[in-house]
Amino acid sequence: MVKYTKYPKDYQCEEVAAALTRAHPCLGQLGSKTGFWGWKQSLKYKMQNYRTKLGRLGHPEIRVNCLKHKREGQGKAAASVKKPRKAEINYIPLHPKGETAKSLEDERIALLSEVQKRDNEVVIRAKMEKTFSHRRLEIVEQRPMVAEFKDRWPALFEHREVNAEFMRLTTKPLQSKFMSQLDHFSDKLVQIFSGKGGVKGQKMKKVLEIAKSSGNIDTRRECILRGLIIYLNEDPDSFFKEYLDPATENAESDIGVMGIYIIRRDGDEEPEDVGIVIEGTKVLSQVGSVIMGFILTFGLIYALDLSYPENLKYTFEFCQKIIMNLDGHKLNTKIQQLKIKLFAA
Repeated sequence: MVKYTKYPKDYQCEEVAAALTRAHPCLGQLGSKTGFWGWKQSLKYKMQNYRTKLGRLGHPEIRVNCLKHKREGQGKAAASVKKPRKAEINYIPLHPKGETAKSLEDERIALLSEVQKRDNEVVIRAKMEKTFSHRRLEIVEQRPMVAEFKDRWPALFEHREVNAEFMRLTTKPLQSKFMSQLDHFSDKLVQIFSGKGGVKGQKMKKVLEIAKSSGNIDTRRECILRGLIIYLNEDPDSFFKEYLDPATENAESDIGVMGIYIIRRDGDEEPEDVGIVIEGTKVLSQVGSVIMGFILTFGLIYALDLSYPENLKYTFEFCQKIIMNLDGHKLNTKIQQLKIKLFAA
């Protein structure tokens, strides 16, 4: 169990206990409704005891939650526990064998000069892979501002490295899986959206008309995403900010916490620039399309261990649990109802 997560959820302990009694029927508990309730509780206690031992040995994912690392006024072990929230597998991994915090910090400094060189992707990728544990500990433990973190780790804020970091965290490809799953559900989502009435239905109808009239696959994907946002009672215009060239200087201040800006020339369907703003800082620009901007924003939320923005939290949860199939056991009521429709014959 520890290989997958240091902080297993209730359903995960239950699945392991059920598998144990299936593999060894003689261990079934006759007095229990499920036949493995006692084993489930035992596994929880064993994991708690094992985490205590790992903490004493200095395991970073456990050590970060020790009392001496708590802020003033958080004198309880359960206060502000830092643990995977979105199905991250390598939340705070161990340092590579033979490496220390000091040696990895030296690698980070060397990486700053490597990003200035042309055609240096292979070296950058290797150094980013090597310093992954050092970077994650900094993000989770120190919670730096995005602008400060971008200065320290500029290589992370590139298209390929956002994809690579997501793979390191979840062991799943970001861009390819998101695109393929969205395309897989597209026809069914359009069917669900088309059957909606009222004010919400009128809004989605306008979006779907744009999708039908456009021959661009990225525009179609963007329209389906916007339709999903409207269906979940959220406002796409609060997250996607459109500007007419060259009025770009207000994008950072307008967006604030998190969002995507789109710059279009008057009358052009293709955007001239699409970028991502987090905490008032432009972290990525020229990402190509709105759907790509959304995917990279999703990846950066994982890479920087951020919470989903309040104005689009249901949409991001749908993308995590349905599109990416990450921890889809417990769903919000809205998403559960959409899932039932989505998988209905």
